[in-house]
Amino acid sequence: MNAPAASPTVSIRGVDKVFPNGVRALDRIDTELHQGEFVTLLGPSGCGKSTLLRLVAGLSAPTSGTIELVPGGDAARLAFVFQSATLMPWASVEANVRLPLDLAGMPRAHSGERVRAALALVGLPEFAHAYPRELSGGMRMRASIARALVTQPRLLLMDEPFGALDEITRARLDCEIRDLWAQQRLTVLFVTHSIYEAVFLSTRVLVMSPRPGRILREVPIDEPHPRTDAFRVSERFAAWCRQLSELLAEGHAEERIVQ
Repeated sequence: MNAPAASPTVSIRGVDKVFPNGVRALDRIDTELHQGEFVTLLGPSGCGKSTLLRLVAGLSAPTSGTIELVPGGDAARLAFVFQSATLMPWASVEANVRLPLDLAGMPRAHSGERVRAALALVGLPEFAHAYPRELSGGMRMRASIARALVTQPRLLLMDEPFGALDEITRARLDCEIRDLWAQQRLTVLFVTHSIYEAVFLSTRVLVMSPRPGRILREVPIDEPHPRTDAFRVSERFAAWCRQLSELLAEGHAEERIVQ
């Protein structure tokens, strides 16, 4: 995959987030996303990763600072994949995937091909008429990803989508989202607690501190794509994991000193 372009598609400047109850979730976040990057937010529970993702999506507003999505660029077409699949249990997979197009008022005559293409991208074309209860956890998450892809986004925001799955399914879906990122030339902002997942997927990892969330370090994962299962058991993979683990530990230590 080509290196990301020099101009940012998302610019985050001096972003703070304080909730009405006084909890400061984010503190002076400064970063950029470039077209074609796979950027991962890595940090402990409660450090503001999901909050930052929601701010980028426009689902919430920062208390101070700015988040700029470049007009007409990749970020202008975004989709959000939540932690759980959040599928309508009474509707078929096809209907669930078509939902964003229905809400946008797209006629069924035009939306059908988009739905079929999205299901094919995630390997579920034969399950179009199934119901969520008939799918495994991994398949439900695939359907959720198809629902995001049906809008043909350029920026994909993913909030720890595989965290509740078993390790075998999670590893398989990591490979699938890696392939989708490359094939669709997406820009991805991904949230995870998993160091291993961050190293395997990312072009760059933003290591965050405990609350209030700050970016402790931006770590480019300088490894070629596509990354394979052989990379997962390599010395270089282990070295990247050690580096991120040490940075997270340093962040916890700094937080204890401040307190």
